[in-house]
Amino acid sequence: MSENPRIDELRRRVDKDPSSIAFAQLAEEYRRIGDYIQAVKICRDGLGRHPGYLSAQVTLGRALMELKNFDGARTELEAVLKVAPDNLAAIRALAEIHQQTGEIAEIVKAVPVLREAPVAKPATPAALVEDVAAAERGEDDPALEQLEQWLAAIVSDRTQHR
Repeated sequence: MSENPRIDELRRRVDKDPSSIAFAQLAEEYRRIGDYIQAVKICRDGLGRHPGYLSAQVTLGRALMELKNFDGARTELEAVLKVAPDNLAAIRALAEIHQQTGEIAEIVKAVPVLREAPVAKPATPAALVEDVAAAERGEDDPALEQLEQWLAAIVSDRTQHR
């Protein structure tokens, strides 16, 4: 037994029914407490049974990101965005990856629409991540259009370099 009753409850549910989608919640709980390896293992096992479960893919991407497996994280998060292009958790995680790897500056330089777009706030990586966080909290997001252009630029850039 762990010291986390929520994890214990979810673990019992998944152990009792391995095909349960509760695996996604269990993996997210492990991710939240910093046990990224366990979160990845649970996600991969569960996604083997439920391959299209988007929230589990986001959790997997975020856990891989924490483990500095940026390529694996990108693969999962981009797969989510192909199916659900407005998934804010996946957008935010991709923004964090680009911020951590220093790729945002390169993309902004390479994509004219981002250089020329009028911006109410500075177009820093931190501002973009904060704008997404505000949208997740249900606050008005004046930079949503810019963020969508930024995401389209990332996808376009990655498509051109494959």
